Amino acid sequence: MADHLFRGTLETQWVRVQGRLQQEVSEKAYSTWLAPLTLGDFREGRLRLALPTRFMRDWVSSHYADRLRVLWQRENAQVRTLEIVVQPPVVIRRGPEIADTPSIAASPRPVMTPVVPAALPRTGPPASRTPERNYDDLLNQPDARFTFDGFVVGKSNEFAYAAARRVAEADSPTFNPLFLYGGVGLGKTHLMHAIWHAVREREPQRRVLYLSAETFVNRFIQALRAKNTISFKEQFRGVDVLMVDDVQFICGKDTSQEEFFHTFNALVDQHKQIVLSSDKAPQELDGIEDRMRSRLSHGLVADIHATTYELRLGILQSKIERSKVKVPERVLEFLAHKITTNVRELEGALNRVIAHATLVGRDTNLETAQEVLHDVLRAADRRISIEEIQLRVSQHYNIKISEMHSPRRSRSVARPRQVAMYLAKILTQCSLPQIGRKFGNRDHTTVMHAVRKIEELKASDGTIGEDVELLKKLLQG
Repeated sequence: MADHLFRGTLETQWVRVQGRLQQEVSEKAYSTWLAPLTLGDFREGRLRLALPTRFMRDWVSSHYADRLRVLWQRENAQVRTLEIVVQPPVVIRRGPEIADTPSIAASPRPVMTPVVPAALPRTGPPASRTPERNYDDLLNQPDARFTFDGFVVGKSNEFAYAAARRVAEADSPTFNPLFLYGGVGLGKTHLMHAIWHAVREREPQRRVLYLSAETFVNRFIQALRAKNTISFKEQFRGVDVLMVDDVQFICGKDTSQEEFFHTFNALVDQHKQIVLSSDKAPQELDGIEDRMRSRLSHGLVADIHATTYELRLGILQSKIERSKVKVPERVLEFLAHKITTNVRELEGALNRVIAHATLVGRDTNLETAQEVLHDVLRAADRRISIEEIQLRVSQHYNIKISEMHSPRRSRSVARPRQVAMYLAKILTQCSLPQIGRKFGNRDHTTVMHAVRKIEELKASDGTIGEDVELLKKLLQG
């Protein structure tokens, strides 16, 4: 094939890959990181893509390289490895005009980061591929970093971790479904990906489908529009393991919830494993039918609590060991003490410290960490605790703070306590069970009742509404 014809084929394939990426990521993420990618050369199974800066190259390599490789291999089975290189725009003169055009050929020594491929798909005709490849267009590609070995276990997540491992290692459903829930950034998605990797490593032939609830809903809507629901049902009910992340997204969507319910039942009847995750327990989900709530609660429900200091420090130490970057223990202890909300923010803060040290070329110490993270630390210092809410509410209603934990049910005590529970629900990221434990080890249903009661009173009782708004301003100010 002539070089210009071969190049034309590559460019056509690249356009299709770009189109798939635009569908999979947000508009902002695509325009910021993926749109600047340009097509490089293709030699001996190695394809190169270029970005204008080292920082962009590192980011795309760590966040999108695996997915880029999968999409390229789907378009061109000859692509075995993918390299993302740094190539600044060069100035090319064309008559009186000057255009900025990235060109890999213009640089004799581009800076390259090889992306080591995972197990490569077969290069034969489509009919020879393994069954699970048919599900590639449905799943959110599991992150290769999120394995059981990379999961740091502590008191707050050890039960969920043990349950996830049991499901991943079982030949038949042990808990069906396994329902993982907890706040943002506490490790639910990590465990979901770890299950996927463990199952596929142990039994490569098993059809494991991992996707978000939002993807499920979008696919179902597409099937309805195309009048092709039969194909949709075959795709989702023909798997061995179905894993759905952020299942709360289905709440309130009656038609999608109905289809999910029937998919759920069909898989359970076939003795296929189901794993779900959510930010709330099944009993706390709003906009969900009782039969669906009952189904979600039928297996094992595992809560992931807020992290402890020891767990946060362990996570940071583990990340440093894997990255092989030197960060003083004093800095890690400082971050573990200050960034308490979730693991995602904690790792993000560490990444900023490492990136600053790498890009600026300065040693990492406590002073530079405080300088780099000044905005994050300021936000962390402003976060509202349940204890602070209880104190403010007690002062406002002139009751003892001990009444927040007491069993007394008189209105003069119960109403302020309900207000405090309501504020804890809307001003913190704590789950209902976590809030209940802060109020004398009360059950999460008590917290649910308090939240609903205050919402009703805000609409009917102006005094309660004014009290709640005043307390919110005092706490947030």
